[in-house]
Amino acid sequence: MTTPPDIWKKSSYSGGGDGNACVEVAQRRTCIAIRDSKAPDRAVLTFRGPLFTVFLDSLKTVR
Repeated sequence: MTTPPDIWKKSSYSGGGDGNACVEVAQRRTCIAIRDSKAPDRAVLTFRGPLFTVFLDSLKTVR
């Protein structure tokens, strides 16, 4: 059995030009994956669902 490829989604706020000024997110079967849109072949962060929510909430407090 093969694993389907990730479907990466980019924010509509990703900037002008080629839109590579943000991260991309993919929903996997068991986790959420995040990668840098400028370097898609580099490392990917993965979070289980509840921890992804904690990660996003922590970003909201960073200034």
